Amino acid sequence: MVEQNADRLDALFHALADGTRRRMLRSLGGQPRSVGELAAPFRISLAAASKHIKVLERAGLVTRQIRGRTHLCHLQPQALAEGEAWLRHYAQFWTVRLDALDAVLQTGAPSPSLPTEDPS
Repeated sequence: MVEQNADRLDALFHALADGTRRRMLRSLGGQPRSVGELAAPFRISLAAASKHIKVLERAGLVTRQIRGRTHLCHLQPQALAEGEAWLRHYAQFWTVRLDALDAVLQTGAPSPSLPTEDPS
């Protein structure tokens, strides 16, 4: 079960790591789009756009509906929930560290919860 979860997260973050795919997802936020519509803003072929879409499909972020010769892509935003939950778990650590940094900056004195450097 844990490995399956790790594989899904890997696929999700791999899909989101590419700027072209993130922009494709953003354009799907309003309505389904064809592969041609998704490819149009980029200087890429339909084959290259289709490869990007396949990565998004493997991550569960997009589904494709075929109507004749037209492939309509639909955003599946619920796939982002698992990634958000993973990030939210680590946000508590960031928050604690940022709060400690803020305290140091506000007082100008070192925080006892932060390691300090030995001046020697």
